[in-house]
Amino acid sequence: MSRKFDVCVRGGGVVGHALALLLARDRLRVALVRPPAPAGALTDVRAYALNAASRALLQDLRVWPDPASATPVAAMQICEDGGNAPPHAAVRFDSPGADGDALAWIVDVPALEQRLREAVGFQSGIEVLDSAEGLTPSLTVICEGKRSSSRAQFGFEFDTRPYPHTAVAARLRCALPHGGVARQWFVQGDIMAWLPLDGPQGHRVALVWSVAHERAAQLLSLAPDALAAEVQANGHAALGAMALDGAAAGWPLELSRARRWVACHGDMGVALAGDAAHAMHPLAGQGLNVGLGDVAELAHLLHQRESWREPGDMRLLRRYERARQADVRAMGAVTEGLYSLFAHSDSRLQALRRWGLQRFDSSSTLKQWVVRQAAGHTPLRAGH
Repeated sequence: MSRKFDVCVRGGGVVGHALALLLARDRLRVALVRPPAPAGALTDVRAYALNAASRALLQDLRVWPDPASATPVAAMQICEDGGNAPPHAAVRFDSPGADGDALAWIVDVPALEQRLREAVGFQSGIEVLDSAEGLTPSLTVICEGKRSSSRAQFGFEFDTRPYPHTAVAARLRCALPHGGVARQWFVQGDIMAWLPLDGPQGHRVALVWSVAHERAAQLLSLAPDALAAEVQANGHAALGAMALDGAAAGWPLELSRARRWVACHGDMGVALAGDAAHAMHPLAGQGLNVGLGDVAELAHLLHQRESWREPGDMRLLRRYERARQADVRAMGAVTEGLYSLFAHSDSRLQALRRWGLQRFDSSSTLKQWVVRQAAGHTPLRAGH
């Protein structure tokens, strides 16, 4: 029996939109089920750090934001245990070459999501719906984020381990230009990052500050000037005077992972992608890169499948599950290792970190290798 849709993608974020576009470009009939846009204009302070592979995928889809909304990171500076005193140890990573490559790109979330919505509106083969009721596709892909209701509906078990931290996020205007440098401080168990916005000579940064829940509540209750002063002091006024640009937001952090990524429900295959399958600490800035890796792998396998094999074929989906679980486990191990090393205030760990950062900063070969790994120069496979 013919189906109206080959694939139903549930989710209105970056991962869901990117997957729908890739599959429709491959002449699959796609239902994109996403919630309606909120009635009021909500401020979104999130910013994503995207690597070269993610950028290439989004450029291929022609949804890469304009230069003002996608700032290249020319260098990254990491400081350890500074507090209100000068940092004890620091590492600086610079762009890997003179050919215009960047370590990463800091992308404004609303700008990227707007480009994706516009592209979906022009792409034939995609129908946007507000409900999956009555749909009988060969494949359903759940991209609804870590609080997905569809994941529970289809019986996927999701293991969650909360971190004792809340992420405090905001945008700040700075007296000095950031110069395309991303800055990160590890201060007495807290992790604070300033991500450059508005192009290489912009004067705004996106703050992501991972602090204990009680400390986060205190910070979020401060007046704008007081919060900006706290951020400025903990960053040693590296960019001069700072002022809050809009409201701050906060959300609890967690490590979570689905036990299974694929399942069979009658004649339909079901798969998880993005935060619906995994979530990790933002300190390594790899969350969306991993989610777009899911998209690229699944699209590649569907593109390469035999002509007689349905998109929801379980043999196909298990290949996707094996490939992505291995990558996510590897990235999760790296993130957990960094968290264990840097997010604790034990004096012995502090001494070890200082020693390690000093030795690491003196090794140009090791730094170059780490830069290339973090930048993701291996293209994401999309099958085209």
